[in-house]
Amino acid sequence: MQIDDNITLVLGGTGKTGRRVVERLAARAMPVRVGSRSGAPRFDWDDRATWAPALDGVSSVYVSHYLDALPGAADTAGAFAELAMQRGARRLVLLSGRGEEEAERVEQAVRASGAELTILRSTWFAQNFSENYWADEILGGALALPAGEMPEPFVDADDIADVAVAALTDDRHVGELYELTGPRLLTFADAVAEIGRAAGREIRYLPVSIEDYAAAATRQGVPRDFVALLTYLFSEVLDGRNAHVADGVQRALGREPRDFGDYARDAAATGIWSPTAGRAA
Repeated sequence: MQIDDNITLVLGGTGKTGRRVVERLAARAMPVRVGSRSGAPRFDWDDRATWAPALDGVSSVYVSHYLDALPGAADTAGAFAELAMQRGARRLVLLSGRGEEEAERVEQAVRASGAELTILRSTWFAQNFSENYWADEILGGALALPAGEMPEPFVDADDIADVAVAALTDDRHVGELYELTGPRLLTFADAVAEIGRAAGREIRYLPVSIEDYAAAATRQGVPRDFVALLTYLFSEVLDGRNAHVADGVQRALGREPRDFGDYARDAAATGIWSPTAGRAA
């Protein structure tokens, strides 16, 4: 059974994965609503009065909470899932963090709503190097991170979006938990080296302490909650628990996940990392 009618609400609809989910649903001529602070109607995780208007006429939701690794996220996500069910949005696709204890509590809270749920448990996005986060530092020729030598199977946001759309539109994914990774392990230094080769210029990886990284992010005006999230991810989650690839993309889509080298090549071609070519993306 395919779901083709009614509105799909995409939370984080202007973010890395949400924007891609919106684009794919729109390309299928499926009704889609962007859930964001700038959306119409507006959606704000911190303002529960915005939730019900955003859910009006909605039958399915892509649920993305960028602070899901921090304490309190489970209560918030669980309350939203219950409201979504009450208002008729029974199909939920939840983006979760791989190896994150609080994110797993979010999963449990959303599952407790009784929704038709698919969980996408994701590792670090490849696009963190080119969209927000670290793009400016890469452009400047050096990326300083407290990542050590621990490898990660960076996943492409396009793969996440493809799996999300499949789960939103096809009943066979209900009840599934997909761990989404790329096809191989790279350290952050490896990833920066691949970006440098793709961009045709030297880009250095600079290891720093977690304390220095947090202090620098704060000085640059990064919001306190987001500094706390990054500190948690680098200091606790990046300990080897995720240093293996998973088969979620293959199980969901029947194809291999996109390789980091392909991502780096295509991103470099936009000029995002080239000081002389301009910022095309």
